[in-house]
Amino acid sequence: MFKDTTFYHQHIRKAIIAFGTIFNNINIERKNSAGAIAQVIRVPLAYSTKQKFLTRINRVTDSTTRGEVAITLPRMGFEINGIQYDPSRKTTVVQKNKAVGVGDNVNTVRTAFNSTPYNMNLALYIFAKNQDDGLQCLEQVIPYFNPDFNVTVNDLPELGIKRDIKITLDNVQYEDEYEGDFASRLSIVWTLNFTMRLNFYSNVNNVGVIKKAIANVFNDPTMSLSTTNTSGKGTVTASVNPLTATPSDTYTFLEEFDEQFET
Repeated sequence: MFKDTTFYHQHIRKAIIAFGTIFNNINIERKNSAGAIAQVIRVPLAYSTKQKFLTRINRVTDSTTRGEVAITLPRMGFEINGIQYDPSRKTTVVQKNKAVGVGDNVNTVRTAFNSTPYNMNLALYIFAKNQDDGLQCLEQVIPYFNPDFNVTVNDLPELGIKRDIKITLDNVQYEDEYEGDFASRLSIVWTLNFTMRLNFYSNVNNVGVIKKAIANVFNDPTMSLSTTNTSGKGTVTASVNPLTATPSDTYTFLEEFDEQFET
């Protein structure tokens, strides 16, 4: 099945980068008592689990934490929650994608079977220490998902395939995190759940470009290649002119017929 072929198209890695890029430039504003902007804060974004963030938020500096301190808020993070097959986007499995003369080897054809559709579930977390910070982050995200947002990804560079990946905002959840009494640190957590529609390709094969074809033609259907009588038998040759042409060159086709076929 796998034919001892190793391949890695980085589909998931590209999707994670594309997803994170959408949210890596969110700022919030802090205002003074007069309503003027006193501070603009860029909200940091990182790929990490929710539990790891909560642990860092509630960390107390002591001898066991090696000098690490609790992270400052607001902050955003995201993670993958799962991947599922999407039968609604299934296509013909035997159909191939082709690209002629891609890259340095211009005399080859690269092929790959149609992609396999999977949906990847991601969660985006907004951690804030007060309501206003969290709402500022939230309201800079949800207007762009109605409920979908598309990002373009270089899906399979070997075949020159670029694809718009649809990202759907499925739902938004809200939590207040308390530990102990009201003096304990509060963290407000908004969780936005998304679905990314990905496509996974198998290995890419390289095959040569056919530049010349020879066909034996018979006027009599009872004849074969082993027939010694050459009457009614001929050869047709079709070739690229010139034979050194590459797919990106200007070329013509030549057809040649032997004399026996013409007579």
